[in-house]
Amino acid sequence: MAEQYQVSGDSAAEISASIESGIVRGDWIAGAALPSVRVLAGSLHVSPATVAKAYQELRQRGVIETEGRRGTRVRSRPAVAVSRAGSRAPVPSHLRDLSSGEPDVRLLPPLAPALTAAGAAEIPPQGYTSAVTMPELVDAARPRLIAEGVPVDGAELVVTSGALDSIERVLVAHLRPGDAVAVEDPGWAGVIDLLAALGLRVLPVAVDRAGPDPVALESALRAGARAVIVTVRAQNPTGAAVSAERAGRLRSLLSAHPGVLVIEDDHAAELAEREAHCIGPVTGSWAFVRSASKPFGPDLRIAVLVGDETTVARVAGRMRIGMGWVSTVLQRLLLWLWQDKEVTGRVAGAARVYGERRRELREALRAVGVEAHGDTGINVWVPVPDETQAVAALRDRGWAVAPGAIFRIDSPPGIRVTISTLESGEAADLAAAIAIAVNPAGVTHPMR
Repeated sequence: MAEQYQVSGDSAAEISASIESGIVRGDWIAGAALPSVRVLAGSLHVSPATVAKAYQELRQRGVIETEGRRGTRVRSRPAVAVSRAGSRAPVPSHLRDLSSGEPDVRLLPPLAPALTAAGAAEIPPQGYTSAVTMPELVDAARPRLIAEGVPVDGAELVVTSGALDSIERVLVAHLRPGDAVAVEDPGWAGVIDLLAALGLRVLPVAVDRAGPDPVALESALRAGARAVIVTVRAQNPTGAAVSAERAGRLRSLLSAHPGVLVIEDDHAAELAEREAHCIGPVTGSWAFVRSASKPFGPDLRIAVLVGDETTVARVAGRMRIGMGWVSTVLQRLLLWLWQDKEVTGRVAGAARVYGERRRELREALRAVGVEAHGDTGINVWVPVPDETQAVAALRDRGWAVAPGAIFRIDSPPGIRVTISTLESGEAADLAAAIAIAVNPAGVTHPMR
């Protein structure tokens, strides 16, 4: 426990609030050890059961974690807003920032034409009972999804506030704290953090270029996974895309586990440059999430969720007693963007540009003896022997990349390079810097 910070409180709620306040203020750093239940109970003059309950509450909210013999510690990325830093450390202006994981804003379609278009400008007023998922958007979404092989026929559909919102709502609709979820490793940091915040146990599943490894997934299912989250293409951070053959193997495997919830994340959508090979529906509970944020801009927080009747009904029902609905203004905006041929062409052009930038960097890395991964999307994953050393060495050479630790559970170390803003001609210089920083001996470290 930090010497400058003393826990206070007589009840479990007061103790957990005191600990969380210390973490928010930065008095406890990530990974710091908390006192044992009996030691803290003795210092506060309360029963061990009271402290144990406080710790349980913090674990369920993703603030702390218990690591066997290492005891209870502040989680590496606690699900609380730490006042001294944001979720991502600011990148100094003199560095070339390739760490964000964001699309190139210069390639996003402008929203002003959609906002001022005749169909979007004359938006009728909505009441609390009339604002729902727009039938026009549903009618436009179905053929788009069907054309890409997403099994929409007979499935229900609802609109949510983005990919992570969809995933959270589906998880909450089916699971309870303590349930285990199989997730890709390395995988999307947002999902890993979300699971911790919901009090769900993470079971890592190794990923290769064709998607989740069937053997690793089978192991997770044997270990009691009640849900599986799969990125169908443009996987963050590795750029993996589920192949047709892999989808078939995963489908066959999951068919023996009808009670498992399957969530498929298609966050990159039109930018993926690869067909979406779906796994579901193969179990009793299934959801496919198509987000608009990557192709049309992160400010457009909207996603289409397709799934079985029970899952969609639970999500829609929970929304009605909370946020109610996704703004019909946003729904009309997305509908207009889908229907505009110029926007469609612009998005397709952005996908081609990202593909060229990604391939240029991978080829430049291969030329200097560094193997990298990234068949789809806007990120390239480079396995390294030491993340801290690699990130620091690249910063010394003027490049900012993301350390792999925020994406990993048990998988080997690596760094994530976001290629979305990589200019033509920069790849060779970046590859040379990476080769010196992460692989001076010329030994490759393939992703398992």
